[in-house]
Amino acid sequence: MNTSPFHEELLRMKRRRQLYSMAVVAIVAAVIVAGYGQANSMNSGGFLSGLQQFFDYPGEIVVEAWQAGPAFFGLLIRFLPALIETLNIAAVATILGGLAAVIFAFLGASNLNVWPPAVPVARRLMDLLRAFPELIVALFLIFVLGTSPVPAMIAVALHTTGALGKQFSEVNENIDRKAIEGLEAVGASWFQRMKFGVLPQVLPNYLSYFMMRFEINVRASAILGFVGAGGIGSELRRTIGWGQGSGDETAALFLLLIMAIFAIDQASSWMRHRVSGGGLPA
Repeated sequence: MNTSPFHEELLRMKRRRQLYSMAVVAIVAAVIVAGYGQANSMNSGGFLSGLQQFFDYPGEIVVEAWQAGPAFFGLLIRFLPALIETLNIAAVATILGGLAAVIFAFLGASNLNVWPPAVPVARRLMDLLRAFPELIVALFLIFVLGTSPVPAMIAVALHTTGALGKQFSEVNENIDRKAIEGLEAVGASWFQRMKFGVLPQVLPNYLSYFMMRFEINVRASAILGFVGAGGIGSELRRTIGWGQGSGDETAALFLLLIMAIFAIDQASSWMRHRVSGGGLPA
């Protein structure tokens, strides 16, 4: 059977798709270029001229931190309470959000024999909780509850519930069901099947996601400090707002935040090793 007309038609269709793709890329590129030119003309400065000064402010921070000398280490001690406040906000929010996420994860997993109508409800609630950025929720709560770390903690906890719940539920849906089926065969209750058949499989991944979320929440809590939630973010807003002359304080705050992230990462690796390799303590 002669298939050359068929192959020729396929080649023509392929060439048409390539032509359409090139046309779309050209149109998008033209829109981006035109939009950049319009936006650049509306700015007080220019993008290229501003790009040349991109490292000026970071350079001033480094220079001022170096000029501070031994007094720089005193700044680290001075701002340590602000870091602890930020870590407290992130820790409480992560714990509360993580506990709620475990509940949503079990209700939202379709392979754990939960009440079927609860699965889509739990999933939509998780979608809703992570749909709004922490900053928007925190601004609303600050308007209602006033300026304090509490609105930041609630906002981060709500977003954590939705984000971790989604990740935990996906972990649940990828488990090996043989353990559950074996426990069910010997008459184990649903809670017993979850405790002995599911948790041992998912706990290492749960812990990994939990610690990663804690790291994310530390950064989120620092950002929320810019809108009055307290902690290290409030200090950064002050030092950055003052501009020149406070670079040593800004550098100390950044260094504390970086050290905290490093410490959390190392703790996460150690805990994950204990759970997956060394096993849980009796």
